[in-house]
Amino acid sequence: MGRIPKWRRVTFIPEITYFKPVGSPVKIPKEVNLSIEEAEAIRLNDLEGLGQEECAQRMSISRPTFHRVLASARSKLADALLNGKAIRIKGGNFEMAIRRFRCLNGHEWDVPFETMIAAPPQFCPTCNTPSILPLQPHALGWNRRNRGKRCSGRRSS
Repeated sequence: MGRIPKWRRVTFIPEITYFKPVGSPVKIPKEVNLSIEEAEAIRLNDLEGLGQEECAQRMSISRPTFHRVLASARSKLADALLNGKAIRIKGGNFEMAIRRFRCLNGHEWDVPFETMIAAPPQFCPTCNTPSILPLQPHALGWNRRNRGKRCSGRRSS
C-alpha cells in the first residue's frame, strides 16, 4: 500500500478550467487532465519566475516533489499542445493557502493556511457570531471534506 499523498498548498485557482484547440475536426477532442497543484507549479515557476526551492516552500512540499509535479504538468501541456488535445484543469491533492469566510451578518475575512491547520475559525472576528460559512474560491461547487479531491463535481472550500 502506498503512502498517503501530502496536501499541496495553492493560492490560485483559475477561473477558466477548460481549453480546447480551435479548428479541431472532432467535436469532442481527447483531453489532458491537469491537476490544480500542477497548474500552481506552472504558475509559480514559469509565470511568476520563482526558483524551484521557493516554489516548493510556497506549496509546502519538498523540492524533489515540486520538480516531479512541475515535470508532470509540462509533459501534459506538451502532449496537449502538440497532439491537439483539450486541457481540463481539475482535482488533485491540494489545500487553499488562504480561506475566505463570511458570517451571516455579511462580514468577510481571510484565514491563512497555517491558521486553518492549527484551528479553523469558530467566530466572526468583527461581530463574534458563531454563524460563519466558508466561501467558494470561484463559481464551481467545493466539498470541504475532500479538500481538493475531485468528487461528484465538487471541490473543497
